[in-house]
Amino acid sequence: MANVSLTVTDAKGSKAGTVSAPEEYFGISHDEITKRIPLIHQVVVAQLDAARQGTHAVKNHHSVSGTGRKPWKQKGTGRARQGSLRGPQFKGGAVVFGPVNRDYSQHTPKKMKSAALRFVLSDRANAGRIHVIDGLPADTPSTKAAIAALSPVVADRFTTVVLSRNDVNAWLSVRNIPTVHVEFADQLNTYDVISAQDVVFTKESLQDFLDSRSAKASVAAKEA
Repeated sequence: MANVSLTVTDAKGSKAGTVSAPEEYFGISHDEITKRIPLIHQVVVAQLDAARQGTHAVKNHHSVSGTGRKPWKQKGTGRARQGSLRGPQFKGGAVVFGPVNRDYSQHTPKKMKSAALRFVLSDRANAGRIHVIDGLPADTPSTKAAIAALSPVVADRFTTVVLSRNDVNAWLSVRNIPTVHVEFADQLNTYDVISAQDVVFTKESLQDFLDSRSAKASVAAKEA
């Protein structure tokens, strides 16, 4: 499978060369991506559902506090018969068909998650929204320097910046930028990509990302 070429920019936003990236992650055709939209949707929904706590709950007739006596006698009052003051029609009574504790998480096969990530990365690459920057602060944290490096490339668009785990100063530099979501290379997922207009890698994080995907593929092959 042929590789695709991604442009590398420096701290001033000028072209500083190119880097090769595998076509299976950054070169899938638009037509193939369009066919996989249901898969991408399923993976994103599952990821969002997994983030829900599911701790919402209401009190039903058996758990609401209050007396169990009849509010008035069965017949002779001219009013509708009632069996308890804890019914939903009374103030402070139970809630009918309200939410209860539940687990929203869905089981999503690893191959589906991996495929969805490849499709959305290729979609961003096809639109020219995958960038590689070699100019994020490395010696000392500097948000000003990070903005100067990112602005020529992504302007003010919402961006997911992917970093290596040892890029501590770069992480400190970009974490307070309102239009930036920062993520480590081995944690990049479909939602991080699809929720951003642009995705920015450093040269190190791009290699770390590809290495982590290769390692996960090897583990999956052994488990199969």
